[in-house]
Amino acid sequence: MEVEMYKGSALLVEDNVKLNNVNARALESRGYEVYTALSLGEARQRLLWIDPDVILLDVMLPDGTGFDFCQEIRDKTMAHILFLTARADHEDMLQGIRIGGDGYITKPFHPEEMLVKVDAAVRRRNTDKAQVVKKGNLELDIMARQAFSDGKSLELTAIEFSLLLLLVKNEGNILNSDYIYETVWRAPAIQNKRALQSAISKLRIKIEHTGYSISVQRSQGYIFEKG
Repeated sequence: MEVEMYKGSALLVEDNVKLNNVNARALESRGYEVYTALSLGEARQRLLWIDPDVILLDVMLPDGTGFDFCQEIRDKTMAHILFLTARADHEDMLQGIRIGGDGYITKPFHPEEMLVKVDAAVRRRNTDKAQVVKKGNLELDIMARQAFSDGKSLELTAIEFSLLLLLVKNEGNILNSDYIYETVWRAPAIQNKRALQSAISKLRIKIEHTGYSISVQRSQGYIFEKG
């Protein structure tokens, strides 16, 4: 089977090995980069390294429920979350949507049904990426990955832009340095934090005239705030 051009990435969280393999092959044939996990523990480890476009999440897993996991990660990822479930209970479906899920695929399902829904989810995510995030006189163009202050480019590097976007989206909240590193650098946190400290220091200088600042909270992390 000819593989289509790259469309995005998907994380499959399903404890049925056979089903995981079948779904992974179908997605790969469609042009997706696929990662798999057989448990929530494995899924957490995968998310330290990757930022998938879509997560296909089984509701019942050996170490917890997909609902609980969705709540755990919803504010940490922009991925569209599609629940995989053998139950078509209306209340369950509503619960999944209330906690941040984006849809359901009811088992058993044909691979083509899954592919259609994943394609639609990724199209929506790419549309979301086109948005511009504004904060005071700051403007972050997510698609172009550029930041401006009063219309003038801040000349940010790729890392600095990702760092600023994360901080802006979490204004007023203290972010743990390990979480920042893992999210921005997409790699496990390391003991040597010089890369993060250096990026924060440079970013502070570039935004000092915007009316916002990045403060360090000793033993807690960093906070982006006005003033």
